Parts: sequence; C-alpha cells; structure tokens
Amino acid sequence: MFQAIQASGIRMPSKPRRTFALIGLVLLAAAAAVVVTGVASRRSQAAKLGERSQAQALRPVAVLTPAPAGATAALELPARLEAWSRAPLYSRVPGYLKRWHADIGSPVKAGQLLAEIETPELDQQLLQAQAELATARANAALSESTAQRWQELLAGGMVTRQGVEEKAGDLAAKQAVVRALQANVERIQTLKGFARITAPFEGVVTARNTDVGALINAGGTAGSELFVVSDTRRLRVYVTVPQSLVGQVRPGVQATVTVPERPDAPAMATVQTMAQAINSASGGMLVQLAADNREGALLAGGFARVRFELPRNPGTLSVPPSALIFGQAGLRVATMAADGTVRFKPIKVARDLGTAIEVASGLQPDDRVIDSPPDGLSEGDRVTVSTATRGPGASGASGASGASGSPGASASPAAAAASAPRP
Repeated sequence: MFQAIQASGIRMPSKPRRTFALIGLVLLAAAAAVVVTGVASRRSQAAKLGERSQAQALRPVAVLTPAPAGATAALELPARLEAWSRAPLYSRVPGYLKRWHADIGSPVKAGQLLAEIETPELDQQLLQAQAELATARANAALSESTAQRWQELLAGGMVTRQGVEEKAGDLAAKQAVVRALQANVERIQTLKGFARITAPFEGVVTARNTDVGALINAGGTAGSELFVVSDTRRLRVYVTVPQSLVGQVRPGVQATVTVPERPDAPAMATVQTMAQAINSASGGMLVQLAADNREGALLAGGFARVRFELPRNPGTLSVPPSALIFGQAGLRVATMAADGTVRFKPIKVARDLGTAIEVASGLQPDDRVIDSPPDGLSEGDRVTVSTATRGPGASGASGASGASGSPGASASPAAAAASAPRP
C-alpha cells in the first residue's frame, strides 16, 4: 500500500513514518531480549547440572587428624600371681596319718607342727638296728681285750708278732662295724623325725591333701604332697613383656596390678628381675615384679592385669586402627590433600595399643587421615568430607579412648574447612 501511495504521487506525512520505525526497533529489542534470556537460562541450568553431577561423583569420606600420643603410654599385659615362697610338703617315711593340726587357710609359724605320721615299720627297723649295734659293740669290746692280752704276751715272747697284728686288725674291723651300725641307727632316727610334718617358714596353709588314717607313701611325686605352705605376705608377679618394649622396662619401674575380684582397688608392684632372654614361644621376656600383700588383697596363683606407664618418644602421633590399610605396598594410611585428592602415605607403627595405633614415622600433625577408607580408593581420587568427619584421633566404630580420642568428637578446624561449600 505504501508503494501504491508513493506511485500515486501522494506524499505521506513524516510523523507516521517515524512511529513505524520506533515500533520496529522496540519489537526487535524485545525479541533479542527473549533470545538472550533463554540462552542465559539454559547455560545456568547446564552449569548447575554439571556442578551437581561433579559433586555426586566425589566420594564422601570421614576425615580425622592424628592425635598427639602424650608423654606416657599405658601398656596392659596379662600376669600371673605367685606366692613369694611356696613349699609343697611330702612325706619321707611311709605310714599312716595319725593326726593333722592345721587346715587350709590356717596361718602357721616356722617349725609349727602340721601333722604326725605313725610309722610301725620304721619303728621295727630302728629296734633291729639298735640291737645290731649292741651286738657289734660287744664283739668290739671282746676283740679289744683280746688284742690287749696278745700285746702283753708278745713282750714275754709267748706269741708271735703276726698273731698280735691279726688280733689288732680284727679289733679295727669290729670297730668299723660298730661305726657303720651307729650311722644306720642315726639314719633311721633321722627318718623317724620326718614323721612330724612341720612348716618350713611362716605363711599360710594353702592345701591339705590328706586325712586321719590315710596311707602315706614316701616320695615327692606330683600330686602326693600332704600340705602346701605359702608365704603370701609378698607376691611375685610374672608378666611377659613384648620384645619391642623390653628396652623401656627396667628394675625399679612401678606398675599397677588389677585382679578381677577387685577391679577398683589396684595394687602397686615394682620390677625386681628380668630373664634377660627372649622366649621363642611367646616372643617376649619374662619379667618378675614384687607386690606387697600384707593385707591379703591379692590371691596367690591367680591371674591379674599389669599396667605400665611407659615414656613415649616426643612427637609420637596416634590414629585408630580403622585408618590403616594393609596391602602389597605395606602398611599405609590414606590422607586428603588440600585440593581434595587422595594421597597414600606409608607409616611405621611404634606400638599397637589395641584401641589406638602409635605411629613412629610417616605422618604429620596437620595431615587429614581418611578413617575407614572405602574399597577401590586410588591415589589422586577426588573425595569430599562427609558429615561423619571427626576430631583429632577419633576412633569411630572402634570405640577407642584415651590417646586415640573419644567417639563423636567435634570436627577439627582443618576438617571443617574442607567440608565448607566450594564456590
């Protein structure tokens, strides 16, 4: 139409022409704005989707920092309690038990009579030996008088010197028989003294394995002891210390002894002697401690737990056992670097305390150790800190305490910084 109007020679006013141009510009600007807005929206959604996919691709891990091990370490080992002196009492003579004077649990003094044994056979042997001794003495006396007479006859030339020497030899032989029979009588009398069972030292009767009328056999076979006397005023505590810790245990070192029946009343013990040799079966050294037991709180023959407070090397760190990784590359731990990647570090264990592992080398105090690393974790993998991150030395499911921290501890500052949202 506009062209037709121009062909007719009719002139249009300039104002409507400007209006149409302005409207066209407005429409063009609106269309451009719509296009730009749509493209920007799609790019934003794509970026958010990429970030979400990347975030979901990161494996969540629990992170902790190594805990300082402290100045000392508690080492608990099983131990055995023994009486300071223990004497099983056997019979040296056969017979029958006549009576006993001390039962189990009875305190006794050194030399106190415990039991008496009837020895009818030994009594007859003593009577026979005494009779033989009397006969020998009579023969010796006759031989002595005969030898003296022959010596007198020799001076008058009535007998030969050979005869005198024979009589003197007969006297010496009969005197030797007297001495032998005298020794036999004394031997039987000494055995007769063993019919009285006495306490060898001051202590307590811890066993009585006989009764009145029981047949008693002479001998010291295991299980045939009549009584057992133990000195329990002091106890010997035997413990096997692992070879790696032998160098930290010395005579004079103090330790606490705990028994199952008195868990809240530990006793003190002191290292007395050491075996100075490693037992090939146990891999440790036998150590003897002495414990005062005048109050009778500890029972001889029982089991106990001995706790040593051993000094640690300065700067020793500890981690929970769940952080260790065993593989062909040796013992390692997985750490989280500052850029969120995994770095494996070989470590050397100084001491295994059960609930915590003391690390001799390989870790720094500011390392972020991955607790319970998931399977398939490789060097350089990117990970993110999960909400289960715990504080220094926390042990998590292992339930460690003491040097390895407490379960549920708050996250460390380094772990908190690592868990902050990424820009």
